[in-house]
Amino acid sequence: MPILGAVITPHPPVLLPEVGRGREQEIRVIGQAMCTAAEQVAKWKPDVLVVASPHTILYGDYFHIAPGSGATGDMSAFGAPQVRLEAEYDAPLREEIIRLAQAADLEAGTLGQRDPALDHGILIPLYFLRKAGITCPIVRMGLSGFSPQDHYRLGQCVAKAVERLGRRAVFVASGDLSHKLKADGPYGFAPEGPTFDKAVTQAMSSGDFMQFLTMDPSLCQRAAECGLRSFQMMAGALDSLAVNPQLLSYEGTFGVGYAVALFPVTGKDASRCYFNGCEAAQRTRLEERLSKEDPWVQLARLSLETYVRTGHRLDRLPADLPQELTSQTAGTFVSLHMNGNLRGCIGTFTPTQPNVAREIIQNAVSACSRDPRFSPVRISELDKLEYSVDVLSPPEPVDSPAQLDPRQYGVIVSYGHRRGLLLPDLDGVDTVEQQLEIARQKGGIRAKDPYQIQRFRVVRHL
Repeated sequence: MPILGAVITPHPPVLLPEVGRGREQEIRVIGQAMCTAAEQVAKWKPDVLVVASPHTILYGDYFHIAPGSGATGDMSAFGAPQVRLEAEYDAPLREEIIRLAQAADLEAGTLGQRDPALDHGILIPLYFLRKAGITCPIVRMGLSGFSPQDHYRLGQCVAKAVERLGRRAVFVASGDLSHKLKADGPYGFAPEGPTFDKAVTQAMSSGDFMQFLTMDPSLCQRAAECGLRSFQMMAGALDSLAVNPQLLSYEGTFGVGYAVALFPVTGKDASRCYFNGCEAAQRTRLEERLSKEDPWVQLARLSLETYVRTGHRLDRLPADLPQELTSQTAGTFVSLHMNGNLRGCIGTFTPTQPNVAREIIQNAVSACSRDPRFSPVRISELDKLEYSVDVLSPPEPVDSPAQLDPRQYGVIVSYGHRRGLLLPDLDGVDTVEQQLEIARQKGGIRAKDPYQIQRFRVVRHL
């Protein structure tokens, strides 16, 4: 088989003795599993390793594939500059993957390289694979903000390119699991952390890759996962292939989930094509969400779609809107998500329009066209957008951060003419310190500036 198999590997720097200096013994079972996996891959005698890493350059709207003839990297950022590896790139295979991806309308290529050095998501699995005697070239793949289906399709392009060029390839999916497994861990605890790790390791042990593709984006965000999109790309590379799934080890010793899994290919199996099932599951989820949208969200959707399709703003209010929308004023925020990622968010923290309805109409248009972080929403994206509308209470001053709670209150930090706002109950914002830091950054306010803090509540409509 051109694709000989795949391996999922974590990438904690402490796993290397040169970095861990004894602490690697606390996750020695993972280290042993990495050695076992590497030795098995060596027996397959690959011509090339295709490695996907969350720490290679990541763009929201582009798959970056490392250019050039090769690269080097070391672990100096982790106190071990003596750990230095070189990798030759399989340039013909890289170019064939890019050609096939572009033919499939996937935005992929070698543009936008910022740092050519091998990242630790590449270095750590390569460290163990080299120890097992594997010296073949690699193709270094980055992830993106695209959908699970697009990561899967890029994996399919990898498999097709490998077959066309006659390579014997192994796909290496580098990625840790949840970073929020323990209260005393480096990232704290979230209940979604163990839930995520249980689901994803079940998929590894069973070989049911559909679970990689259909996990709830909000759960993944709150779990602070790392490697899921690597696993999705791997699933595409193994499309229609029979595998012998082997979950070799899982640990969460340091509050971060580490798993090692091996998937040797044993033949063909047409039933193991997950793309159509993933598309159907995604449509069903979006349709269910659409059916539950309340008048606040329905109005935001109508306003945005009218503007994107026609270039004109919604003039008339729909009939039979709830009285709260037409008789009250309030600041509102309209947030857009696509593929589990933010696609736009603009709002007003105090009223600027005659009523809440008009406030939503204005901010929906701004969210799709004026958020400087994103390009304007395109017509082709409309069916994929998920909306939320936050209606804000009047802000009130607070005397100290002790009066804040990132789940209950949003914050406004002000210093002179500078101001930064952050909504409450956001995925990945779990502490007051995080909330204030992000709000300060949004306002261009330094931590040492004598800024003022206000808090507010929201009613969130989904």
